[in-house]
Amino acid sequence: MTEETRRDCFKCRFFYVTWEPEHPNGCRAMGFKTKQLPSMVVFQASGKPCSYFKTKGKKES
Repeated sequence: MTEETRRDCFKCRFFYVTWEPEHPNGCRAMGFKTKQLPSMVVFQASGKPCSYFKTKGKKES
């Protein structure tokens, strides 16, 4: 995976941390939980970077 195609789940609005030790990372856009980062699972399965990636916006105060 190149720097251009890499997706950082920690910067994605759909990423979340679960309470499950077996599956600590989740993706709300794709609806799954995993031990790895969701973007890595997507890349391994499809060979393409995650197409649902959306950068987190600033929180409104």
